[in-house]
Amino acid sequence: MTTFQDLGRTDTERRGVPSGGAADQHSAAVANILVGNRRGAPLIESMGGELAIVPDVDVLVAVTGTPSRVTVGGAHVDSWTPVVVPAGHELRISEGGLGARSYLAINGLLAVERFLGSAAPDARMGFGQVIARGSEIRVDTGFHGFDRTFFDQSLFRFPVPRLAFDEKPWTIDVLPSDQLVGIPGMRELVAESIYTVTDRSNHVGLRLNGPVLHPDDRTEIVSHGVPIGALEVPHADELIVLGRYRSLTAGYPIIGFATRTSLAMLGQAGPGRELRFRWVDRDRAVHAARAVEGELQKLESVVSDAFVALGVPTTFSRGLDCARII
Repeated sequence: MTTFQDLGRTDTERRGVPSGGAADQHSAAVANILVGNRRGAPLIESMGGELAIVPDVDVLVAVTGTPSRVTVGGAHVDSWTPVVVPAGHELRISEGGLGARSYLAINGLLAVERFLGSAAPDARMGFGQVIARGSEIRVDTGFHGFDRTFFDQSLFRFPVPRLAFDEKPWTIDVLPSDQLVGIPGMRELVAESIYTVTDRSNHVGLRLNGPVLHPDDRTEIVSHGVPIGALEVPHADELIVLGRYRSLTAGYPIIGFATRTSLAMLGQAGPGRELRFRWVDRDRAVHAARAVEGELQKLESVVSDAFVALGVPTTFSRGLDCARII
């Protein structure tokens, strides 16, 4: 499944429309920064397979997300760094299986349709945005390559904040909800247990196998708003972690909320992935989010300085040329 994506819709949830957007917002933002685009620019999200493109002009790209084998013309290149793909050469991304999604950003502006201001797909609204075999992708770009005095290939050593995929199981930080006290023993059970993502998971939420407890009072609760990353306890013996395409209200108990910095790893969790939840307080969650934001701002500054020196344009450049990628 390969689609156009961005960071989602803004100011639409008050109208009942989920924000949607890239499941792993961190990797999507980093990919765009690495090619000189704004964080929320459209890019390509690929899930569960291989992706290959052949440009008809030189393009500057970056691949992030799950650890993958990335090749240009059959030769290995690094991910999480800017890479030049010469005209007529194939860029191929083969996912390694540790995570669920890879992201491909291209310097310039992808020519994509938008729904309520965003390229993010929403099948329920009839807005698919699926990229199929043989699709033609158009991008407005002013990139014409760059020259270095001493090297044929540009060497970048950017301070890139990568995701850590090596830990088993993945640790997800969560904040407790007021409703947690309504399920005695649930906090301790969640902290001590390992949960496994099932194949019934989708873009609406992750369904997790693992031990759960239920409220002593089975009376239906009034539906209430639910944020991205909410941990629900449905009637079945499972946990659900809501994603970016969840319904905006629900009537199940919410025991906690994944922190902002944990949402990226949840977006990479595919069937069979084991997760461990760690309770944290608000101060720790805010500190972690500010630290990541600082890293992204530093990366933007360093990339901007490097691209100015190399003459690499950003999406804000004028006089853009039109290139075609197949």
